[in-house]
Amino acid sequence: MSTPAHGHPLSDAPLSADPLSRERSHLAASRSALRAMREDVESLDIADVTANWVNAAVLEKQIEDRIKALADLSETPLFFGRLDYLHAPGAEQAEGGEGELFYVGRRHVHDADGDPMVIDWRAPVSQPFYRASKKDPQDISLRRRFGYTGGDLTAYEDEHLSDPAEAAVTSKLLQQEIERPRVGPMRDIVATIQPEQDEIVRAGLSGSVCVQGGPGTGKTAVGLHRVAYLLYAHRERLARTGTLVIGPNRSFLHYIEQVLPALGELAVRQATVDDLVAHVEVRGADEAATAVVKGDARMAEVLRRALYSHVAMPAEGIVVVRGSRRWRVPVYELEEIVRELLARDIRYGAAREALPQRIAHAVLVQMERAGEAPDDRVQNTVARNAAVKAAVKAVWPQVDPAKLVLRLLSDADFLAEHAEGVLDADEQKAVLWVKPARSVKSAGWSPADAVLIDEATDLVERTHSLGHVVLDEAQDLSPMQYRAVGRRCTTGSATVLGDLAQGTTPWATRSWSEALSHLGKGEAVVEELTAGFRVPTDVIAYASRLLPHIAPGLTPVASIRENPGFFEIRAADAGTAGVLSACRELLEREGSVGLIAADARVPELAAALEAAGIGHVGPGEETTPAIRLTLVPASLAKGLEYDYVVLDEPRAVVAGEPDERTGLRRLYVALTRAVSGLVVTHATGLPPQLG
Repeated sequence: MSTPAHGHPLSDAPLSADPLSRERSHLAASRSALRAMREDVESLDIADVTANWVNAAVLEKQIEDRIKALADLSETPLFFGRLDYLHAPGAEQAEGGEGELFYVGRRHVHDADGDPMVIDWRAPVSQPFYRASKKDPQDISLRRRFGYTGGDLTAYEDEHLSDPAEAAVTSKLLQQEIERPRVGPMRDIVATIQPEQDEIVRAGLSGSVCVQGGPGTGKTAVGLHRVAYLLYAHRERLARTGTLVIGPNRSFLHYIEQVLPALGELAVRQATVDDLVAHVEVRGADEAATAVVKGDARMAEVLRRALYSHVAMPAEGIVVVRGSRRWRVPVYELEEIVRELLARDIRYGAAREALPQRIAHAVLVQMERAGEAPDDRVQNTVARNAAVKAAVKAVWPQVDPAKLVLRLLSDADFLAEHAEGVLDADEQKAVLWVKPARSVKSAGWSPADAVLIDEATDLVERTHSLGHVVLDEAQDLSPMQYRAVGRRCTTGSATVLGDLAQGTTPWATRSWSEALSHLGKGEAVVEELTAGFRVPTDVIAYASRLLPHIAPGLTPVASIRENPGFFEIRAADAGTAGVLSACRELLEREGSVGLIAADARVPELAAALEAAGIGHVGPGEETTPAIRLTLVPASLAKGLEYDYVVLDEPRAVVAGEPDERTGLRRLYVALTRAVSGLVVTHATGLPPQLG
């Protein structure tokens, strides 16, 4: 049976008494076409088209990436929707104009003649799939959603958007896809993107966006889909400038890393903030009070003062000898040059490199007055003159960023001199090392120290800027960490994702306006997602009891789930029997199971699971059909999700943090990791804030 070639007029599409069979035939034909596209690339012979081995290696890499991008993921639907236009998109919508139909999928697929069989979800023609409605049909007569079991197309559902007689209804397939159990890494939401999410995904590259989203609102997936969209819409530009996804930890990055390949994107770098600032080996840790001061934005001013304290006004003039002539640059002229460089907004290192050239230029002016005609080569020679180099060394010495921070943290007098009026005496005492380190290599650097070194490094030499950065779980960053991320996108844009209620560090973000200011993106638009697609209604309502205590004024998430899931609170005897029983019950259901517990209880629970013969993995490790349970320390639960969750001892989760508010925020995170069901077990009673 022939299939409707999408992109062709509707009148050319053959009729069928069985639409499902017709759609299955189109799926089979599209998979065949994708296979042919891949075979065409695999058969390319580049032996005679490259001039040298370097070009050959580059071309081979490009071909290899193209082959990977054309992979057919058998369990991933090639297309998930269809749009029937009333008129040809982009054409004049005159009466009687012929419409076209388009299959919307994860990547573009064309047939042997080059005619499209599947349109990339990011293409402009696909946008109405996410945004068209009864009120605004956007020239769509029919929107069809497809349901899949595994990789097989098993159902479809139609909305006649231009038919006023048909009432708007909630899509059952859409709800099923949102609620579908799964095993393995985070899944994409490309088939379920909502209009308010689509607006964020397709926002322009030039502007920065901040997404405040409670649990289950899809903010992480929105951020990843935004990267995929920007790479599609601005591929050449971002290929030059680069993109980066920043997550809170390695477990989280592993969890999300398979989303982008499923969307056809393979070349997106992922990192943690610690990865970005890894100038030294981090072996130490700070007390919370110390980390708060080191992470305060005021430390940037302390570092700037300390760095520029190395610049000294010249004590005497310079005499440059060239042949039989002696050229003197007086001390007042050298001072003018130094003051002018200090007044300019350029990096310490750039100013140091400019200084000998400025001195040499002053000498060349004298030469020209004396009737000589020096050129640029003479100026460069003078700049390398021993007397000039000695003056530069004395006036504007080289500074190693790590040694600068080492001295600040070790030398109380040096710190006091440059922190005066910025940090008070107690704050200075908090950041000083009790036992000063002897060298950069032997120092027990903490994560906060590494961020300070990164700041100092940028003061000396400008950090390379990327085209776009996505920063997830941003609410946990300190002001100095925001500055470190902001340096990576000074000439680019950013997508910031987070939830103020889930801030679980002592320095957690208090407001997005403040955070965006530290990031250098004060003009970013703040969007709030409040529709919950993931967390069951009863679960999010229960967790929201904590909001007045952890984030007053924040809008609670409203679950739009039709399937209520289930939610139970079980009083248990001391020990692990109740927890193990709950895990066994949930493992009888389809989908992934997470056992979340206070970090201190994880070793005991791991031993109990092993003794009971219940297989499990840790966060960041991939589950399998045979092992579907993940044992998750509460400190690593953020950003993760499971079909079913057992939460062990809420009081212990709260008690595991340095203060009650941080503990309650950690509990809020743990309570909201479930997609289909949550069982809370406790032997010590529940925190009173849960009512």
